[in-house]
Parts: sequence; C-alpha cells; structure tokens
Amino acid sequence: MGSPYILSVLDQSPLPEGLTSADALANTLDLAQQCDALGYHRYWLAEHHASPGVAGAAPEVLIGPVALRTRRIRIGSGGIMLPHYSPFKVAETFRLLAALAPGRIDLGLGRAPGTDGRTAFALQRDRSRVMPNDFPNQLAELLAYLADELPADHSFASLARTLPSGGEGAPAPWLLGSSMDSAVWAAEAGLPYCFADFINSDGASMARLYRDNFKPSRWLAAPYVATAVWTIAAPTSEEAEMLAAPAAMMFHFLFQGQLIPVPSVEKALKWQGEGGGSTRRRRQALGTPKQVRAQLDGVAELYGANEILLVNIMHDHATRVRSYRLLAEEYGLAQAAEAA
Repeated sequence: MGSPYILSVLDQSPLPEGLTSADALANTLDLAQQCDALGYHRYWLAEHHASPGVAGAAPEVLIGPVALRTRRIRIGSGGIMLPHYSPFKVAETFRLLAALAPGRIDLGLGRAPGTDGRTAFALQRDRSRVMPNDFPNQLAELLAYLADELPADHSFASLARTLPSGGEGAPAPWLLGSSMDSAVWAAEAGLPYCFADFINSDGASMARLYRDNFKPSRWLAAPYVATAVWTIAAPTSEEAEMLAAPAAMMFHFLFQGQLIPVPSVEKALKWQGEGGGSTRRRRQALGTPKQVRAQLDGVAELYGANEILLVNIMHDHATRVRSYRLLAEEYGLAQAAEAA
C-alpha cells in the first residue's frame, strides 16, 4: 500500500453557514488530532483575511495549540503572507514555536495578500503609501535571521542572537506559490517548494523550472516539490461530487467579488440546479478512495511531486474528517507512520 509520495494536509479552517469562528477553530483542532493519529506527515494552516467562509486569519496563532494537541505530525503555516509582516517578527514567532514543539515546525511563506486590496492596505501599519513589492529582500532577511547569517556590519546583525532558543534550532522554511516568480525564488534560495494546484492547475512547468534551477543551500541539498490539491473522498463518487458543491458555490461568488460562508450541500445543490455554476474549473480529485488515489498518482507524476497536501472545504465537519480517514486507510498511512 506504499506510495512514492508523502501525504499531508492543508487546512483553511472552513466556516460553515450558521456556525461561528470558535466552532471552525474547534474543528481545526479536532481534525489535526485525527490526522496525527491517521498518519499524515504534516498539517499546515492557511492565512486568509476578512473572509466569512474561512476562520484561519492567523496561522501563527493556531500552530501552537495544534502542536500541543498532537504527537508526531509536523505543524506549519501554509502560509505566512510575508508582505504583511516584519521579517524579524516572523523569525521571532517561528523560533518561539520551534522551541515549543522541537523538530516539528514548518515556516511556509507566500507573497499573495490572502485577501482583497482594501484589506491588504488595512493590514499595513503605514497607510501613507502602498508598500513596495520587495518580497525577495524580505525573504533574504528572514532566512538570514534564522541562519544567523546577516553581514557583520548590518545594523540588525546582532538581533539573530536574541531569537528564542532551545528545541532543535530553526523552523524549516518553505516557499509557497502559484506563479513562476515563486518557483524562481524557491530555486534561488534553495528551499522546498509547494505549488498551490488548487489555485492554479497549470503548475507543472513551474515545478520543472524550480527543479532545473535549484541551488543547494543550508536548508536543502536537493529540490523538493510538494503540491496542494483539492481532494474529497467519499464512499461513492456521486457523494463526493455532491460534497464538492458548497466550495464550488463559494468560489463562484468569490470570483464575482462576493464572499459567503460555506453553504450546506442542500443549498449549494439547489443553487446549481437553478443555473448556478463556477466561473473557473480547477483540478479536483473527487471520488472513492481508490479513484482519488489514481487521480493523485497522476498529479504527482505531472509535477514530479515528492509530497501532496490535501485541501478541501466542506460544510459538515464529520464528513470532512471521513474524507481524510478514507484516504489514510487507502494509503496505509497509520501503519507506515508507526513503522517509521
């Protein structure tokens, strides 16, 4: 039952219609514990702002509680949207998390705002101007803090030695993206690269560019590709298709500039039956566990992926947990984790 790629989870903390953020976060904690027991390799938490449909506005806040409620699974950000933050503050936060959960913390970094332009501007401390697009400089500064490699004459050089200590050193940095820029930066910095296939299903060429241009670094000796794929497993393919309807409705309205909570399956199916439909067809791995596995095998081959992160949004938490359980059983994850 072994697989040539690793399976992990990306959780956006979906917020179903009629529930509260507290409910969504309780579901995240429960799903993380279950995925830990099921044998998944890592559990990442997303960053989205000003959204009524997802509660994960601050992965750095959620990582600590998730880490303390799990035993072996790696916990991280999928990702921290670096343009909103000071590189030094991110370094402090994730070194503190690494001290809390030694050897289990990932620092996934992204450039996208995780929201609309107005909210991105509201997140700025300085509202006198729009912040410059200097992501490569931010990334270089953050990595230099984590590695204590700022030039000796840099005015911040001594700050690296004030970062929280203990555990097993720095968190593991990753670069996340859905564009060619992110592939170039990940290769140049020698970081593992996670492509958001659930946002852009045309990433195979970017993964190839990353591998072809990868430069070994203190963080990674050889290129490592992960891809996050929209995935729902159910006992039948018909049920899996129905369970995908709420997210399809959400994304349709998102592309129209309207944000909504996660609707029920019944509401979403009614909307579809009345002529509703998504404006964009993205890749989805839907079906029975065996059907989903065959689809994920194809995605892994397309990307040359070392790892796949499963992501989905569903209205019912128990059904969502079942999807992850069915795939863990199909892949024999718990047995593999115990053997490891």
